[in-house]
Amino acid sequence: MSNIDWIVLFGTLISIVAYGVWKSRGTKDMDGYIRGGSDVKWWAIGLSIMATQASAITFLSTPGQAYTDGMRFIQFYFGLPIAMILIAVFFLPIYYKLKVYTAYQYLETRFDVKTRMLAAFIFLIQRGLGAGITIYAPSIILSSLLGWDLKMTNVIIGVLVIIYTVSGGTKAVTQTQKAQMAIMMGGMILAGYLVITSLPGGVGFGDALQVAGKMGKLNVVNFEFDLNDRYNFWSGITGAVFLFMAYFGTDQSQVQRYLSGKSLSESRLGLMMNGLLKVPMQFIILFIGAMVFVFYQFNQPPVFFNETVKEQVYQTEYAEDFRELESEYEEAFQNKLEAVNHLTTAVDSEDERAIREAQLLVNEMQANSDTIRKHAKEMIATAVPGAETNDKDYIFMTYVMNVLPVGIVGLLFAVIFSAAMSSTSSELNALGSTTTIDFYKRKIKQDGDDLHYLKSSKMFTLAWGVLAIIVASTLSLFENLIQAVNLIGSLFYPTVLGIFVVAFFFKQIRANAVFIGAVLSQLLIILIHYLNTIGEAGIFKMGFLWYNALGCLMVVVISYAIQIFKNKNK
Repeated sequence: MSNIDWIVLFGTLISIVAYGVWKSRGTKDMDGYIRGGSDVKWWAIGLSIMATQASAITFLSTPGQAYTDGMRFIQFYFGLPIAMILIAVFFLPIYYKLKVYTAYQYLETRFDVKTRMLAAFIFLIQRGLGAGITIYAPSIILSSLLGWDLKMTNVIIGVLVIIYTVSGGTKAVTQTQKAQMAIMMGGMILAGYLVITSLPGGVGFGDALQVAGKMGKLNVVNFEFDLNDRYNFWSGITGAVFLFMAYFGTDQSQVQRYLSGKSLSESRLGLMMNGLLKVPMQFIILFIGAMVFVFYQFNQPPVFFNETVKEQVYQTEYAEDFRELESEYEEAFQNKLEAVNHLTTAVDSEDERAIREAQLLVNEMQANSDTIRKHAKEMIATAVPGAETNDKDYIFMTYVMNVLPVGIVGLLFAVIFSAAMSSTSSELNALGSTTTIDFYKRKIKQDGDDLHYLKSSKMFTLAWGVLAIIVASTLSLFENLIQAVNLIGSLFYPTVLGIFVVAFFFKQIRANAVFIGAVLSQLLIILIHYLNTIGEAGIFKMGFLWYNALGCLMVVVISYAIQIFKNKNK
């Protein structure tokens, strides 16, 4: 990167940290530290909720997802507005009525302390892992692109977040997230505009849409019901609804965002804002990925997008063979380019027969290019054992570094760092609060004063921050980072959501029944996922988004059955 890009990057990051510390400098009690003084307006709540979910993984993985698999991932978010309505109607009034600091305090009121601590413990496990991933995800990409040491990158992101999160708590998180969301969305919209304007002369926006559509990248909706399909309309409005209800309704990193609202109405409006704007936001990011794909139909893409791994291959005995594959890929691209130009010409002439013929030829040549890429990945796996051969998460930032102008590159890297900081700060804030309120204050020291618990919360937040950096430094790359986050959520969220569903809607089920039901359901979900990973497609052949509905329902059904059995044997 140029000196200007470095100035833009570090100037942005330092400004965000300083802004968060300065805006939260008056935080001196537990209410201000955990609930931000309960004076946050609805639009700030909405931005904070969106920024918490929009991690760096969103901006790194989502464009690459669209590049390789089209825009069908958007269906994952179709259930979000439904979930927001359900949370606003059923969850929020109870939280506000009880004036809780954490979502899990309610469970002790409804059931008992062991159920509260079980839900809080599951949250700490999955969100503790999640905090490590939200640091690691951008670090492994950025360290490769910038030539930094991976562990050093983990430490830089972690320390920046720890400074203002420990200092100001929820208020610092909320204040910085407003600036971070402006940077993130402003940077991405600008990137989208530049992608379109960087297309060759004579290729307009309409032509780009036609190429993306004819090559299967605008596959926004699929109504075919398939349990093994991760992303279709039905998984989006069923399994994803359960995931979003669990995440936004029971995950303290989100609950803490809207418990800081001035009133119940303000918090509800913040949730509705998230429900209305999140889907268009994801659509924009996916659409940018589709346009990057179109850009690389007119400009030679690399056969493999992770340059660091390619350099390692060049140092092995397979270097010559790999270069031959690159030459083959370049030749395939030149042939495909001619076919793509024929396609745009046919579209401009509105000749349907010519369009169909050109479309078939282009997709055939794209399949050939994909085959060469597959062979390149297989060679990389052989040449560099243990190297990550999935390069989806490198696609967008490779385009940014190679194509976008000076200054914009630094801004887009600032977007990634800002997203990592925004989501990680919420997670550390929630982890510290939950540890303090649900464990330390409830079981270890019940007679401390407000100042003692304020200091304790800061110390626990710091400890979780250090642990997140350690976890980030020991992780290995998943198939796709955004799928990794959703998988971890789908393994743990269903149990917690099931406990809350029982608490809200099944008053006849008591504490022991739901506790046993939750433990059994958590073990069964883990077992199902294990069996689902055996062999090529797994025994159950079930996409992991369905775990959310299945796990929640299992908690309800098993708890209900246990309660009936206990009632009969009284």
